[in-house]
Amino acid sequence: MQFWLSEHARLYALIALCTLLWTLESVVPLYRYGKQRLPHALPNVVLALFLVLTNLALSVGTAGLAAFAERHGIGLFRLLGFSPLVTLVFGVAALDFFGYWAHRMLHQSWLGWQFHRVHHSEAAVDVTTAFRQHPGETVWRMLWQLGAVVLFGLPLWVVAVYLTLSGLNAQLEHANIKLVDRLDGLLRLIVVTPNMHKAHHSRIQKETDTNYSNIFSFWDRLCGTYTPRIDFGELRYGLDGFDDPHRQSLRGLLTMPFVKF
Repeated sequence: MQFWLSEHARLYALIALCTLLWTLESVVPLYRYGKQRLPHALPNVVLALFLVLTNLALSVGTAGLAAFAERHGIGLFRLLGFSPLVTLVFGVAALDFFGYWAHRMLHQSWLGWQFHRVHHSEAAVDVTTAFRQHPGETVWRMLWQLGAVVLFGLPLWVVAVYLTLSGLNAQLEHANIKLVDRLDGLLRLIVVTPNMHKAHHSRIQKETDTNYSNIFSFWDRLCGTYTPRIDFGELRYGLDGFDDPHRQSLRGLLTMPFVKF
């Protein structure tokens, strides 16, 4: 059981799903990228390595904080005496809600947007876009996660389950695949679907500033940031002014938060 909650198991699961979705994108693509596919994916793959290394470095802090909260009986769930199953269900939901606000504030704060625009400058969204995240954004999200760990007294194994589900769904929601409208409509009642998340990558800001949820779609409905449908025939990904090849290079992406455009 301990192996399945480890960093190695999560990494293997992410690689397996990424491989599957990359294959599906070739069979049932939402958009055909042709020769653009590999060149745009290469910087994302390198950023994925930075993402893994940053998460590994910061996981020590998460483990230490969770152990500290457990030793001292800190956290709302401990005060309420939740069982392990209830702690899992509400813990994943709590982490996802904090993740919603971490994402929303990446858009609504100047500092957050400097880092998050690396992710949104992608003009050809696919499964590798899930890994297109600046290390500074990873730190930002981790700080919000630590807040949830302390406030609710979440054990490390609950955090591990959440991170696994979050990482897997992040790949799915970015995947460049066609999804039948009826199936999409049913799934998005609970979880974020590829069709739902694509609106978030629109160049139109009023669409970009919606659909922040990661796992559970209902946070956007509850918080008034939900865009239900989008015209895929008119949808354009990316950010105006960020399409130049030097800005889309690995160096351009890593320095983007520190350069004024």
